[in-house]
Amino acid sequence: VVVSFPVLGMDGVSFVAWTTTPWTLPSNIALCVHPTMEYIQILDKKAEKRYILAKSRLGQLFPIMNNKKKWKPKMADELYVIEQTFVGSDLVGKKYEPMFDYFVSDEDAGEYFRILSDTYVTDDAGTGIVHQAPAFGEDDYRVCLAHGVIQKGKDLPCPVDSNGMFTEVVPEVKGLHVKKADDTLIGLIKEKGRMVHKDQLQHSYPFCWRSDTPLIYKAVPSWFVKVEEIRDKIVENNKKTYWVPNQVKEGRFHSWLTDARDWAVSRNRFWGTPIPIWCSESMDEVVCIGSVDELAELSGVRVTDLHKDVVDEITIPSKKNPGTVLRRVDEVFDCWFESGSMPYAQKHYPFENKESFENGFPADFIAEGLDQTRGWFYTLMVLSTALFDKPAFKNLIVNGLVLAGDGKKMSKRLKNYPDPNVVISKYGADALRMYLINSPVVRAESLKFQEPGVLGVVKEVFLPLYNAFRFFSQNLERLEANTGVKFVPSKENVTAATNPTDVWISAATQGLIKFVHEEMTAYRLYTVMPALVSFVTQLTNWYVRLNRDRLKGLEGGESESEAGLQVMYDVLLDVTILMAPFTPFITEYFYQHLRKLQPSYADAVNGGGSSNPVMPGKSDSVHFLTLPAYDEGRLNADAVEAMEALQVIVESGRYVREKRNISLRTPVKCVTVILRNPS
Repeated sequence: VVVSFPVLGMDGVSFVAWTTTPWTLPSNIALCVHPTMEYIQILDKKAEKRYILAKSRLGQLFPIMNNKKKWKPKMADELYVIEQTFVGSDLVGKKYEPMFDYFVSDEDAGEYFRILSDTYVTDDAGTGIVHQAPAFGEDDYRVCLAHGVIQKGKDLPCPVDSNGMFTEVVPEVKGLHVKKADDTLIGLIKEKGRMVHKDQLQHSYPFCWRSDTPLIYKAVPSWFVKVEEIRDKIVENNKKTYWVPNQVKEGRFHSWLTDARDWAVSRNRFWGTPIPIWCSESMDEVVCIGSVDELAELSGVRVTDLHKDVVDEITIPSKKNPGTVLRRVDEVFDCWFESGSMPYAQKHYPFENKESFENGFPADFIAEGLDQTRGWFYTLMVLSTALFDKPAFKNLIVNGLVLAGDGKKMSKRLKNYPDPNVVISKYGADALRMYLINSPVVRAESLKFQEPGVLGVVKEVFLPLYNAFRFFSQNLERLEANTGVKFVPSKENVTAATNPTDVWISAATQGLIKFVHEEMTAYRLYTVMPALVSFVTQLTNWYVRLNRDRLKGLEGGESESEAGLQVMYDVLLDVTILMAPFTPFITEYFYQHLRKLQPSYADAVNGGGSSNPVMPGKSDSVHFLTLPAYDEGRLNADAVEAMEALQVIVESGRYVREKRNISLRTPVKCVTVILRNPS
């Protein structure tokens, strides 16, 4: 509907405003214009009335102007005359006659029923003048608060109860649901002669995502934490933390903190932690309870159950007004307040474990999804700043969201994702873990989950790695059978290796260990997993293939075979331990076989495998072991670079063959390679 608001002091002139929610008009207490938009006063020749609206929105009063085929500029003379032109700021402060008189006697009514300005007003719909009902709109509330029409902490003009029904404040529609009251209210507006235009419009509207029922925006009285008073401290504490990826900290989270508002921590529900505030009926006496002991001291009742149905029965004798009692407020805590309290609640601080808590706070590391920027990350930071003026954590990894294959949010109701239990049964938990860790999710980006991607991990990583392990085991058995000597791993033999591929794979392994330590120290999972996957390819596709005959004893005899197997064992053990945190099950399988070759394996009997010192072989699980330290002496940049050059040459040769349709089986006379570094 488009309705009129007669301007006080401008006889016969009205502001016109447009709304798709006529039920909010009884709560109107202001109108809002854009400060720099052009507004005009027109004479509507047909209605013989004068209106003020945005010049660009004349089509709202005269719909024919929106029909480009029928509308001709000369037709304007038949419809209206422009009498005055204004800029929005010229109109600010002008008073108007209220649509209804339900709130004209309010304590703050002297500030009501005037023109305000804000840049949120647009000219893409309506009249360029927006009706303000702060009880039913976030922007309405913000603008009215900024202009002093309403005051923070005071009641708002709101004739609608918690069930969405009108109260006795609007007697004509008392007891009606707001949407069912529209027709009655429109009739009242027509009776007042304030209806300018009425039409049907299809537009987006908020619905409950659980029940698919329409929602209304409605301000409700709440308990708040004064975040705005400590906002600067929160911003400073955020600077003391380390985030991966950093752009979330510096961008999204920082922006949220700098604009942080007071936090509404109360909810009107039954299930939840009761807010421990007892007050008198007039709210002139308020007591915040800090412990069960304090409640027992003030009320004489000691409780063991802190749920709402129990504590609501407890009263506290008033000290201000003897003979009366204080009752607990009806609200419970927002569950995010409890999430933000986690560091203290888990230790029952400050009632227990004080020293333990203080030694472990702030936490060294936390991780959660990108959606927690305004959730857990925020509430942790607010409460720790308010309590201790420090962040609640030192390091944080932000992961992205895993979406359904079609890019939509995964939904139990829509069943738009494969059953995780089925995926794990088919491919294993390790494959699912590696698929997720080696995806954009660990860079705080979204992942469209594709089941074939999990299968790809099995085929491209696990099977080749398992085949390399099996190849090692088979040739180890062959070596021991042929020589009659038990294989004993020897670091000395590994470091003494002279075969170029042994030197290369050993150097590459030490480089990988060094890289993993550096990147894990920096919490960069998104660089670690690609490096591990790449190394598995190097081990299986290059080292094993280039040394297949040698490891079988067919090239260089059993001495060369043992030298290669010593290196391969060392590499497999290091890779197994490195990958254990990411793929815990397959690495445990490898370790249980590899450990038996270690001399310390005999020390594992009678519980020795679960006692210190932890070491490969003795320790009962790979997960008891720390990541291996890299050996500086075995790092060899020249060997690694030489192998990289060899691999590029081979791959370039394949590319050239494919380009010229030359089969891999066909010999070529000569290959010329130009190296950037001939050494």
